[in-house]
Amino acid sequence: MSDERKHIPSNEVENAARKQLEERGVSIESIADIVYQMQKPYNEELSLDDCVMSVDRVLMKREIQHAILVGVELDVLAEKEQLSEPLQSLVKQDEGLFGVDETIALGAALGYGSIAVTTFGHLDKVKVGIIEKLDTKDGKQCHTFLDDIVGSIAANASSRIAHRQRDVEDGLSEEEIHLKDEEDRL
Repeated sequence: MSDERKHIPSNEVENAARKQLEERGVSIESIADIVYQMQKPYNEELSLDDCVMSVDRVLMKREIQHAILVGVELDVLAEKEQLSEPLQSLVKQDEGLFGVDETIALGAALGYGSIAVTTFGHLDKVKVGIIEKLDTKDGKQCHTFLDDIVGSIAANASSRIAHRQRDVEDGLSEEEIHLKDEEDRL
């Protein structure tokens, strides 16, 4: 009896998730722009570079990578008409009561606390930046899952910035903040 389980290196999974975003027209900068809009009112010194770094760190989390890979795969299969009915129609039409797309994205947001969860809910309603573009049905691509996953990434990156800002205000050293970042990656 052979063991068919193959270890997949973490960097392969991360690279595949990042590639999926890029291939679907979602840049780190476009997500960072949402983060900037969400956090700038609370942090005068915030720069777009800070937001890019935060998005980049969020994309290192396995839960996020897995959500991207599953969601994009389902969107692509729907575009190719390769899902069985009624799932094909539910995904392709982005049926309002379907909710599985939001459930996956919300699950991915849980690792960054209540700020991420409430920010995700806001972004799911308001459709800021690239999320609005992804949510607009153009007949070519299906982004039923991707728009919500991008919202989750932005919400997580926003929460990460808010928590880092509090750590700075509390006088934590850069080393202590870096250690917390490493713990968050797990």
